[in-house]
Amino acid sequence: MKHIKQTATTVALAASALLISACSSGTTPDTAQNAADGKPIVNKENWPKKVPTSGLAKDLTLPLEAYMASYEDQVTVEQAANDLQQSCMKDYGIDLTLPRAGANPPPSDNDANIERRYGITDRAQAEKYGYELPPALREHTKQPMRDLSGVEVEVLTGHTKPEPPKAPEGVKAGAAFTGPGQTKPARAEYNGKKLRTGGCIGWSKDQLGVREAAPIIVAQLAGDSLVQSMKDEKVVKAIAAWSSCMDGKGHTGLADPYKAMDQGVTNDGKPSQESIVLAVDDIDCKKQTDLVKIWSGVETAIQDKQIADNKSRLTGIKEQHGKEIAAARKQMATSAQ
Repeated sequence: MKHIKQTATTVALAASALLISACSSGTTPDTAQNAADGKPIVNKENWPKKVPTSGLAKDLTLPLEAYMASYEDQVTVEQAANDLQQSCMKDYGIDLTLPRAGANPPPSDNDANIERRYGITDRAQAEKYGYELPPALREHTKQPMRDLSGVEVEVLTGHTKPEPPKAPEGVKAGAAFTGPGQTKPARAEYNGKKLRTGGCIGWSKDQLGVREAAPIIVAQLAGDSLVQSMKDEKVVKAIAAWSSCMDGKGHTGLADPYKAMDQGVTNDGKPSQESIVLAVDDIDCKKQTDLVKIWSGVETAIQDKQIADNKSRLTGIKEQHGKEIAAARKQMATSAQ
C-alpha cells in the first residue's frame, strides 16, 4: 500500500517538476529549432494525449481528471509567467531569456497518469520498449541558461543566491553533506527600483492569480482513491487473477502489476528481451482478467464519492484554474502585440 501511495504522489510531483521550463515569447513557433542539434525545442507531437488513444486504457478517464490541469494548460500558464518574468527583469535593466515551456513533456497529460496508473497498458509499446518509455519521452532537450549573478537571483526570486548547506552538529568537518541551501531576503532595491515581493517570479504569479496549492489537493485525493481501490474486494480478486495468470506464464511471485513494473524496468533504459516478454505477458494477463476495467470502475465510484464530499472545494479549484488559464492567454495575446 505504501508503495502505491508513494507512486501516486511521485507522479504528481514529477509532473509539476517537468513544467519549470518556460517560453520566451508566445509568438515563437512551436517547432523552433534547437541550434545545437537541429531538433525542435518544443514539439507538440510529443505531448501526451488528453485521453489515451490506444491500449487497454484507450478512452479511459477518471472523474477527478475534470479538476486537474492538462499539460497544455500548465504549459500555457508557465509560458505566460515567464514572459512576465522576463519583462519584469528588463525593468531592472537585466536581459534574461528563460527556457521555453513544453520542451520535455511528461508521459501523461495530468496527475492521474492514466496510461500507467494500473501498470502498463499499451501492448504495441510493450512489444518495442518493454516497461520503458518511448525514446521521444526519454530524450531531454537542453536549454542552456547563463549563470545568474547574486543580484540577478535576488531580483528574480526575492531572496539571495542559496549558500552551501551547513552540516548539522555531529557531522565531521569535510564530510560529504547535502541539504537545502541557505537563503536570505533580497536587498530592498536595485538600479533605483524597489524589488517586488517574491521577486519577479512572485510578481508574475500574482499577475496571473496562480495558486499552487490547488493541484496538490487534487493529486492527493487521486492518490487516496488509488490506495482505497486496492482494498476493494473486486480489485483484490482481479489482481489475484492477474497474478495467477502471470504465474502460469512463468512469472512467479508478482503480487500486483507494480511489482512487474519494478522487475521489468532496466537500469540502462534499454529493454531486454526478458523485460519485453514480461511486459507483453503482463498486458495479456490484464486483458484476460479484465483488470483495468474492473480496477478503474471501482476507482471511478470512489472518486465520485470524493467529488461529492469535496464539491465546494473542487468547484473552487476548477474555477481558479479557469481564471489562471484565461489570465495566461490574455497575457500571451498582449505579449504577441
